[in-house]
Amino acid sequence: MRRSERRGHRTAAALAGAALCAVLAAGCGIRTTSVPVDAGAAPSRVPCAMPASDVSQTGRGIPVQVYLVCASQLVTVDRAVRVQEARGDRLATATGLLDELRRRPTADERQAGFSTNVPEGLRVSGPRTDDAEEVLRLSTQPEDLPAEALAQIVCTFAEHASLTSDEQVTLGGPGDYPARGYLCTADTKASPKAMPSTVGVP
Repeated sequence: MRRSERRGHRTAAALAGAALCAVLAAGCGIRTTSVPVDAGAAPSRVPCAMPASDVSQTGRGIPVQVYLVCASQLVTVDRAVRVQEARGDRLATATGLLDELRRRPTADERQAGFSTNVPEGLRVSGPRTDDAEEVLRLSTQPEDLPAEALAQIVCTFAEHASLTSDEQVTLGGPGDYPARGYLCTADTKASPKAMPSTVGVP
């Protein structure tokens, strides 16, 4: 066989092989492309959103909102507490809210990415005889709490007029240190790992 004929046979065989590969790829549903395919962002596993629920119908008390941690931010969730803020019992209101912050998030809340950093054993009491009337005393010195826990408490308490004075929440601890006023700001909600801003001693 002449050299030119052998080259012709090899070229025909190569073309036939290429055609066969193309048929097989089409049969398997493989679509060739010369550019990367953008499938879009992966779906978020931490939506930080709860379905709407009528907590007033749970029989546990009045509906309130408390701040939990989700995606490194503070986000409100609906809860219900057994207190009547209209009665003017500040300590009962603070205790009910703190109980909700200490309580482990529900299964639905955990699935949505919510958590709480408030210690289970934390308690709140009213002012001492030498405190201003707006002071609330925690069983742990506020600045000794995790920053996210203090931010949760400050922002949750700040939503209730009976627990604030001049838009600040005044907290002290069990020691002899004076109470301090704390502010819940947009920065506090966005970055709760930073200690909430203080506004001095009352």
